[in-house]
Amino acid sequence: MSTYEHVGTPSGDGVSPGSGSGRDQGPADARPGQISAVGRLAATVERLRSEVQAAHAAADGRALIELAKGIMIERLHCGPAQATRQLAELAEQAAVSQLELAVDIINQAARDRVADLADAFLRRTRAGHDETGPAVAVRLRTAESAALAADDTQAVADSLLQHALAPLGATAVAIWAAGPDTSLTLAGHAGFPADEAVRWRYVPPGVVTVARQALTERDTVRFVSLAETGIPSIGRTHHPHGGRVALPAGTGGRIHGVLEICWQQPLPPQPPVIMRQIEALAQLCAHTLEGTPEARGHGLSAAPHSPAVAELVDLADGLHDPALVLTPHLAADGHLSDFRIHHVNGRFMDPAGRPRSFVNGALLLEAYPMAADESELFDKVQRVYATGEPFRAQRTTLTALVDQVPLAAVADISVSRHGDSVLLIWRIEDETARLASLLQHAQRLGRIGGFEENLLTGEITWNGQLFALYGRPATDAPVSLHELTAHAHPDDSVAIGRFQRAVLHHRRPASASFRLRRPDGVTRHIRVIAEPVLDADGGLLSVRGAYQDISSQHWTEVALAATRDQLAHTEQQSAERNRLALQLQQAIMPPSRGPMDAPGLQIAVRYRPAETESLVGGDWYDAVVLPSQRVLLCVGDIAGHGIEAATGMVVLRNALRGLAVTGAGPGQLLSWLNIVAHHLTDQVSATAVCGVYDPWTRTLRWARAGHLPPVLVRGHEASRLPLVRGLLLGALPEATYEEAVLQLEADDTLLMYTDGLVERRDTAIHESLAQLLATAQAPAASLEHRLDRLLTHSKSDTDDDTCLIGVQVV
Repeated sequence: MSTYEHVGTPSGDGVSPGSGSGRDQGPADARPGQISAVGRLAATVERLRSEVQAAHAAADGRALIELAKGIMIERLHCGPAQATRQLAELAEQAAVSQLELAVDIINQAARDRVADLADAFLRRTRAGHDETGPAVAVRLRTAESAALAADDTQAVADSLLQHALAPLGATAVAIWAAGPDTSLTLAGHAGFPADEAVRWRYVPPGVVTVARQALTERDTVRFVSLAETGIPSIGRTHHPHGGRVALPAGTGGRIHGVLEICWQQPLPPQPPVIMRQIEALAQLCAHTLEGTPEARGHGLSAAPHSPAVAELVDLADGLHDPALVLTPHLAADGHLSDFRIHHVNGRFMDPAGRPRSFVNGALLLEAYPMAADESELFDKVQRVYATGEPFRAQRTTLTALVDQVPLAAVADISVSRHGDSVLLIWRIEDETARLASLLQHAQRLGRIGGFEENLLTGEITWNGQLFALYGRPATDAPVSLHELTAHAHPDDSVAIGRFQRAVLHHRRPASASFRLRRPDGVTRHIRVIAEPVLDADGGLLSVRGAYQDISSQHWTEVALAATRDQLAHTEQQSAERNRLALQLQQAIMPPSRGPMDAPGLQIAVRYRPAETESLVGGDWYDAVVLPSQRVLLCVGDIAGHGIEAATGMVVLRNALRGLAVTGAGPGQLLSWLNIVAHHLTDQVSATAVCGVYDPWTRTLRWARAGHLPPVLVRGHEASRLPLVRGLLLGALPEATYEEAVLQLEADDTLLMYTDGLVERRDTAIHESLAQLLATAQAPAASLEHRLDRLLTHSKSDTDDDTCLIGVQVV
């Protein structure tokens, strides 16, 4: 079992009998006789204190032994002398003290919580823990005996600390009594200085302390270190870093107070058996607190006809709202199980319409079983009864079961404790008033005003919202339907006339929209809806209806119409731009071209435009035989989409064709093309691969500008050409590009492509290139078949164009 090291406080004034300074005292001051007298006096006081404590412990032990003798007399049907001899002989045979044997006999006879705790400690002992079960049982029974024999709560606190809590490492204990107003009074304490107890003798309601938190939460509160919480409590200055445990002390569903335990050191997690032992001590405190002055008048038992209950009944009868007086109903084991409806006042109104006699005298959960589930009303009443803290809530649902049919009502709830009883008040919401309130709020939110016009008497009734809608004070006379044209815009007179004829002459419901001109000069768009009220002979009696302010809706419709027109115009312009860009792109870059005639080469090209026409890109390719019979091969990709990308592609493609006539190498061509992209276009940036093939030597000189390198297929293997340095086009005013030379062989195939062939959103580029090489090295019947297969197996998903050039050496 986990135990705590007990850190004691030195007794006395902290000066040992032989203490002193030779520099401060002369030889005449050092009187050995006086020092010896003081030491003898201190030793005598300490001896007497020890003897008193031993006498108290012996008295507590004798009480337990005498109780065990009584149990043996009852069980063995023997006399006191024989029971005394039997107890001594059994203790000698078991090699235990008579006190330990007496406690064991009491536990077997009682089978209460203390006995269960002793069994739990015994099981832990067998599992290899230090403290033995009998020792725990002895000190628990000793603490119980001393507490029951004590004449005040202070003696109970001393007994609990000495017998039960000090062995657990606790250094102080406080027992708080809870008042009806949730105040806390220090009923007993041990281990705290006297001045500290005086300062904390009373804690008013609302002050948050450790004990208050346990009372409010109705559960055990544990803090590893009090200093880390910042919550004030008794002994905080003397034990700032020590642990705290506070438990509500209650019986029969009522909390009479709080047991607060203090440790000198931080408190580590406790085993469950330790916490159960502390809970048993809190229950012992609850029985002690029942007789304290603070708890008197709101204890466990509640006499049905006590003066306090009679006063509460008189109070309930004087209320204008339905009220119930509830008294606690305890189960056979003494725990609170329900509340008895002791009295219902004359204003009582059952949500289900049942008479007062049906509810009066019944249990709360029998009369209203849904209170335990739906609104948690029973839990609220139980909490008020336990803590004394009142509870109020608005618009709570009350449900009653009548022939297994749930009938619900909405009410405002108030629950308060008065002595031993609880007063439950509810005010059921009037349905007519509630619907009128809902209608008023709905008219306000919808900017609607209602009216009724009596055509026989000329009386007109408006609600307040309609006066506000017209911009007229409530003291002005309402406007009749015949006068409606005078308050509307002249252009709306025709629509108002049709509305008046339909309602007043044809006697059928109708509606109309018009512009209302208010006295303040503001014009509002209004919709009026009306219906005629006819008598038994079909005569017109009155007209009733409503006006609604639809100004915001009108202007919203106008704005939407303008937005729709602008959007349609923008879409038409965008579609036209995309159509022109697509035509330009397709005119220059057809999707496919047949084999080209070139010296020593077979050339095939493929172009796959983006799937979405709105994403017209700038990918381009070119394969042309130069005047020198060398072959220019290139692919490129303009950044962006749309008409700008398409026109930029045309500029770079045509510029490269013109520059290639000079006979310059691919590095020089890309350098010139960079100047064109940077200076002669509107900030175009692009990537490209450019190669010049010499059919007589079968060599390819090539350079790249930020583009993916070509792929060489030789035999059954495919590989990427090594990267050469080259910045993308248009990034800098001037740039140089490195060239590489590739010696080709017969049947070699060279593939040049744009990134639309390999790019995927969820795949790294090196993985996509590996898949491209695996597809390219597969045998193909012809160059055309090889290119078609590459496009078919391409898994690109970036909605980008794709250009592909295939060159096969013959």
